[in-house]
Amino acid sequence: MILVDSHCHLYADQFNEDRDQVLEAAIKSGVKKIILPNIDRDSVNPMHELSNRYPENCFPMMGLHPCSVKENFRNELDFHKNLLYQNLDQYVGVGEIGIDLYWDKSTLNEQKIAFKEQCNWAIDLDLPIAIHVRDSFNEVFECLDEIDTSKLKGVFHCFSGNKEQAQKALSYPNFILGIGGVVTFKNSKLGATLTEFVPKEKLVVETDSPYLTPHPHRGKRNSPEYIPLIAQKLADLYLCSEEEIAEISTNNIKRMFPKVFNNDI
Repeated sequence: MILVDSHCHLYADQFNEDRDQVLEAAIKSGVKKIILPNIDRDSVNPMHELSNRYPENCFPMMGLHPCSVKENFRNELDFHKNLLYQNLDQYVGVGEIGIDLYWDKSTLNEQKIAFKEQCNWAIDLDLPIAIHVRDSFNEVFECLDEIDTSKLKGVFHCFSGNKEQAQKALSYPNFILGIGGVVTFKNSKLGATLTEFVPKEKLVVETDSPYLTPHPHRGKRNSPEYIPLIAQKLADLYLCSEEEIAEISTNNIKRMFPKVFNNDI
């Protein structure tokens, strides 16, 4: 059984003291590959250091996170675009991109511009995207509806929406849902939404480490070694085996992020 953490910030400062041990624990738990979404220019070097050190396990994306879209976002977009286009072989996707209205609503217009522009990079380069959606489903859908989504593919990262949002997200032909620790929370309604309205074939598993730690470790630092907890919860919900969830998720990664498996026999 091979598991992939489809969204993990293992390069973050929270892992500075034990990053190697965390990765070793993840591999022992069956998580052989980890996709690393970028945040901003400050995360680029730590992310590259990690992926260069573990080229068979850690795979970087390139993009500008919506919470890092500020007054100078044009300069930041240029910086990230140059990295992406000049080092295309290094990156498996464009991300983490999207819209976040939880922390700052005042930058909505700038976030929309940045999101759509980065989507166009992905179309141009035939790369998948990882979409960050926080208090912003309507705004994200509005942006996607202005783009030729027949040529765009990717993952709705950390999906925790309702029935209508799930159905709208999956109405885009080349998108799937990233499911993380939220599905294990005792009061979460996500499990019911998924089993009633989302085929398990449309899912990938993720941690978003160091955030959104699954039960029973909620409140502590998240880790990619907890991916099996998410896979097992989905197996319980869909009345299937953890191995089936792992196979579905990993096969979706192979289709969506082929560079992650390019060097595998």
